[in-house]
Amino acid sequence: MSNSTLTLPSLTVRTAAPAARPPAAPRPPRRWQWPLGAVLPLALLALWEILARAGTLPPNLLPAPSKVLATIAGLARTGELWHHLGLTLARVGAGFVLGSAAATALGALTGYAPLARRLLDPLLQGVRNIPSLAWVPLFILWMGIYETSKVVLIAVGVFFPVYLGLMSGVQGVDRKLVEVGRMYRLSGLALVRRVFLPATLPAYLVGLRNGLGLGWMFVVAAEIMGATKGLGFLLVDGQMTGRPQTILAAILLFAVLGRTTDAGLAWLSRRLLRWQDTHGANGNN
Repeated sequence: MSNSTLTLPSLTVRTAAPAARPPAAPRPPRRWQWPLGAVLPLALLALWEILARAGTLPPNLLPAPSKVLATIAGLARTGELWHHLGLTLARVGAGFVLGSAAATALGALTGYAPLARRLLDPLLQGVRNIPSLAWVPLFILWMGIYETSKVVLIAVGVFFPVYLGLMSGVQGVDRKLVEVGRMYRLSGLALVRRVFLPATLPAYLVGLRNGLGLGWMFVVAAEIMGATKGLGFLLVDGQMTGRPQTILAAILLFAVLGRTTDAGLAWLSRRLLRWQDTHGANGNN
């Protein structure tokens, strides 16, 4: 019997070519972003100045922006402005650190542990709905009219946005990611560092920015509590003495300081989240 040869047809395996990644949207030059954002505020200020000089706006109620800027310049020349700015910044900074630290601890706890969430979250949600001014007489009674009561009031305002952002971020972590981490036998700290932290960081940073914004709002209520320095004091002083230019100067300074500190947190967020491939990473937002 002759030997027979069995020949198998060659198998050709074709793999699908990876889908081409769509080109990223062109990123606008960074130098144009700030001037573009300044167009509308400058246009509104110019219109305000024109209407005030034409007499359309009553000067005793809404003085021209030039008078408001002259008031700020006068406060700066006397050195009074820097005392007000320094104290307000210190109060907001201390309240922000205190409130965000407490919110980070409780937000992580209630987000990760269902039992802690059922115990603590209903109480915290109830406290969250108390208006800021309602705390003022109670904090004065407990802590007096000095710096402690002011910082604690600002911390209360900062606390809830950070707490809610972090708790919802922890709860929103994809369950499959956690299971994969456990399959690789990651320890508790390693699981937090490699799974929970990257997944919750965007929500946490948004909560920090919202908390900082509320901190600037609460500092006004805090500085009404018997303060003799600070931008909130300038507001009350302008009202009591009938100087609308002083009130508007304080409001303008609040806006500038709040925008500047928020821009710092936004820059930090971009640095910490530069690994994300999102629409906002293109620089269009």
